[in-house]
Amino acid sequence: MSPDRTTILDARALSRALQRMAVEVLELARGTDDLVLIGIQRRGVELAERIAKLIEKEEGVIVPRGALDITLYRDDLETIGPKPVIGETRIPADLTGKHVVIVDDVLYTGRTVRAALDELADFGRPKRISLCVLVDRGGRELPIQPDIVGTPVKVNGGERVDVLVEEIDGRDEVELVKTGGGSR
Repeated sequence: MSPDRTTILDARALSRALQRMAVEVLELARGTDDLVLIGIQRRGVELAERIAKLIEKEEGVIVPRGALDITLYRDDLETIGPKPVIGETRIPADLTGKHVVIVDDVLYTGRTVRAALDELADFGRPKRISLCVLVDRGGRELPIQPDIVGTPVKVNGGERVDVLVEEIDGRDEVELVKTGGGSR
């Protein structure tokens, strides 16, 4: 652990946060009947998968889930470069009449969520869309607020939040990283 990294959630705390979030998703959706979980690439997909499995274990029903890559829907696409890396968008079915819960790792400016809303519009008209994030770090540039938050984190200039998940990074952890400049 270098001095410029502070652990916000270790693996056990992250697991507890996801369990709490799964309960809150169930309460918000009033059960699983119309529930669909959609993770934003990359780590939001892994988090949505884990929340879905926790709900399935509790309720005994399969929760449809999907993945959204919002790269081409970003309003800052021209700043990414000439060949953005595109992940997979996978939507389980027509979302019309469903309660879609968007899952992401970190909520910051709100621009990723706005792009996700734009892309979801291509897949039907959900009855409701909710937002579930592991970390709300503040700093919104758009009027977008989460319905469910794993943990709020106060982030100053020159700091960013890193979410690490076992499936991608080999370990579960949320860290506050001092960068010197502004970032996510």
